[in-house]
Amino acid sequence: MTKIVVIIPAFNEEESISKVIKDIPKTVEEVIVVSNNSTDNTESNAKKAGATVLVEERKGYGYACLKGMEYVASFDYTVRPDIIVFLDGDYSDYPNELTKLVQPIIEDDIDFVVGARTKALREDGSMTGPQIFGNWLATTLMKLFFRSSFTDLGPFRAIKYDKLLALNMEDKTYGWTVEMQLKALKQKLSYREIPVNYRNRIGVSKVSGTIKGAIFAGVKILSWIFKYSFK
Repeated sequence: MTKIVVIIPAFNEEESISKVIKDIPKTVEEVIVVSNNSTDNTESNAKKAGATVLVEERKGYGYACLKGMEYVASFDYTVRPDIIVFLDGDYSDYPNELTKLVQPIIEDDIDFVVGARTKALREDGSMTGPQIFGNWLATTLMKLFFRSSFTDLGPFRAIKYDKLLALNMEDKTYGWTVEMQLKALKQKLSYREIPVNYRNRIGVSKVSGTIKGAIFAGVKILSWIFKYSFK
């Protein structure tokens, strides 16, 4: 049986985290919520919903993801997962769609799958103008420099655990998603995009919801692309 572990970075998502966890298919081995120095009830609500809760005090999306990976690496070799799924804690994605996200890995031996937030499946207002433009710019540059077919930097993604380790992920903040896709391209991993539904998040985004967050995210994403383009 394929072992799947879900890692959810979360910062002050007390209103949504239980909903996210409860909608994750029961076939998942373990759900890990990494509280990124939350100051609300995110941690207690996640525990009540049945998740393993870790705390990462250093703020940053990448820091939280790396904390989850560090925990998984502590597993005994015999119980380590086959697939890691990354999912946000704001309930903007549909956790039940995890099944179709991991299907290409299980059935077709694909290494890496990204949930693409296509326009037809997005709820009105679920992505801001800067988000839409940033995604378009980043994926266009990846097509130009790496001949990739990515259309989105969606956070809902699944990857074989051994392939994830081989990527040697290092970004601590906003560049995590694009770093993973760029390294997957560089290492010639097989990949696929699966269209997923996307709705308005619960609460306010810590990235796209602020001008500062949107600018920092944009700069980080572009810096990763140009870094790898000229390597």
